[in-house]
Amino acid sequence: MHTSFTALSVNLNKVALVRNTRHLGIPGVTRAATLCLQAGASGITVHPRPDARHIRGSDVLELAELMQQWPDREFNVEGNPLHNLMDLAADLVARNLPLHQLTFVPDGEGQLTSDHGWSFPQDDAVLRPLIAQSRAWGVRVSLFMDAQADAMAGAKSVGADRVELYTEPYAAAWGTDGAQVQLERFAQAARAATEAGLGLNAGHDLNLDNLGAFVRAVPGVREVSIGHALIGDALERGYADAVKAYLVCLRP
Repeated sequence: MHTSFTALSVNLNKVALVRNTRHLGIPGVTRAATLCLQAGASGITVHPRPDARHIRGSDVLELAELMQQWPDREFNVEGNPLHNLMDLAADLVARNLPLHQLTFVPDGEGQLTSDHGWSFPQDDAVLRPLIAQSRAWGVRVSLFMDAQADAMAGAKSVGADRVELYTEPYAAAWGTDGAQVQLERFAQAARAATEAGLGLNAGHDLNLDNLGAFVRAVPGVREVSIGHALIGDALERGYADAVKAYLVCLRP
């Protein structure tokens, strides 16, 4: 999907989390994806953890099959490449199914949610061959990173195409005097990423209140991945209205 503003990728983990509390298959993950794409979302994101607490391997396959019907949208699968991520990616590639982006996240197996990015040079040796494999498959790689300007050159040096800035510190400061300080910090990191030749994504705790200010202040954000808040809003507004409300925030 070609847009003149930041792309919105909808993370469907929380839809799967609710579904997994029963054995009825509802709410449907592929149905949620379809409704979000119909409403104008630029892509779908999932983060399948090893314990399958929400998104399962079967969901990844079914969503990739669905994305064949949406050739102008993107499928982003995120997770720790030292856990189950690379096996899932290899399966999609072997089946010649859509997989546009892998987002590498350094989370632990039992971690509640992602809460920090990769570090350089400490993670160089681990990441370099995994990124090389992903790019050999023709898949773009984004590294989940803290907003540290001096770390962006390291992300580029190991072969990443993009970074996804971890936005929870900004979201936590929203509505306080510290919000502007965080915006300036993220803007510095964004400029450093661009100067290093990296594309720029962002995500974590972005919502209808704080999203617009973020994309206006932080230059060059190509994509935001939003799950928890958007699915929460969708419970009240429906998928379509929720997606459209987030798209309004992203317009320049």
